[in-house]
Amino acid sequence: MQFEYTPRRSGRSPVTDATTFRVERLSRGAFDSAVPADITHLIDRSYRYHSPRELRWHLAERLGITPAAVRLNETSAHRV
Repeated sequence: MQFEYTPRRSGRSPVTDATTFRVERLSRGAFDSAVPADITHLIDRSYRYHSPRELRWHLAERLGITPAAVRLNETSAHRV
């Protein structure tokens, strides 16, 4: 499954001292015959992710699929 996310800088983690980001917007990408759709409501937008990999694992768990089945693309100019 293809997803596009727009990150928003979230500062540093008090636990790991690593840079984190929150997801501003999450969309299911257009693939096969699927229509793109905003699915931001499926995740906790206040959660501070440490990496796109962590977001991929959370999406896989939430959707009941393997992490290998999740593909992420970062959108917008808000790079982390």
